[in-house]
Amino acid sequence: MKKNILIIHTGGTISMSEDTSGAVAPSSTNPLTDKAGVLSGLANLFIEEPFNLPSPHITPKEMMILKQLIDNYERKGGIDGAVITHGTDTLEETAYFLDLTVQADFPIVVTGAMRSSNEIGSDGLYNLMSAIRVASSVEARGKGVLVVLNDEIHTAENVTKTHTSNVSTFQSPQYGPIGIVTKRGIFFHHMPARQEGYDIVDVSKKAVLIKAHAGMDSSLLMAVKGLKVNGIVIEALGQGNLPPAAIPGLKALLCENIPVVIVSRCFNGIVQDTYGYEGGGKQLKEMGVIFSNGLNGQKARIKLLIALSQTSDMSEIDRMFRL
Repeated sequence: MKKNILIIHTGGTISMSEDTSGAVAPSSTNPLTDKAGVLSGLANLFIEEPFNLPSPHITPKEMMILKQLIDNYERKGGIDGAVITHGTDTLEETAYFLDLTVQADFPIVVTGAMRSSNEIGSDGLYNLMSAIRVASSVEARGKGVLVVLNDEIHTAENVTKTHTSNVSTFQSPQYGPIGIVTKRGIFFHHMPARQEGYDIVDVSKKAVLIKAHAGMDSSLLMAVKGLKVNGIVIEALGQGNLPPAAIPGLKALLCENIPVVIVSRCFNGIVQDTYGYEGGGKQLKEMGVIFSNGLNGQKARIKLLIALSQTSDMSEIDRMFRL
């Protein structure tokens, strides 16, 4: 029997077309709506299109709209899974936001495309079909929000965009996909070790993300402090180190009780308080900097926004980032 699958279109390359000049832009109508006949053979579809935005236009406000839409369908019942089509530039951030905040017990799959609907080799329809198949799979339950493109199934926590244009751009560095999509079925070869969930009603706090670099001083950190932000994520060097000239700015932020979360600008490994020199991870840890457990910078910022919506207690935020 066919499953009942909610399809939420949000925009992005998967819903765009290339014009005669080679520019890719939103279409007046979603090209995927013309494929209803093909898609209806996979599941009973319930279509929603709350907005039509390129993914660089997506903010936490739109992420909350998606969460609330899924929550509403979950309360009404009758849905076996949900698929969200999304632009690829910020797809991983929306997927991770939903992974942390949606409490629905059915599979939620996010997908997109690297080539617009009328380009040669367009991957949008195929990815959408794969995503519907995964969302219809009983085995997809209990694995959190999943990202499906190019015949691979990734967790929202680990997946990231690794190439500007390649159709195999989405990878999970260090861990790899947790499953694959084949013509014969959906196959999972392992599952996430942990899952988190937070009940939030708004994401009104402000958090910024900056990247450490050789010769970095405190000027940027002091400028951030002047912006009256609620939190900051720093992509630190190596295992979690900063140039010594950045320490005064760091102290100024911490003195204002502004949580500072560090991740590594390396895409493999986790930050640790290993080095004892000035600006090393050991000193940062002793100062009260929060070490993230393997997230990249953009996802750590999403988690910090959610954490700030829950509490202002620094020790509790630290605990959340150790999960």
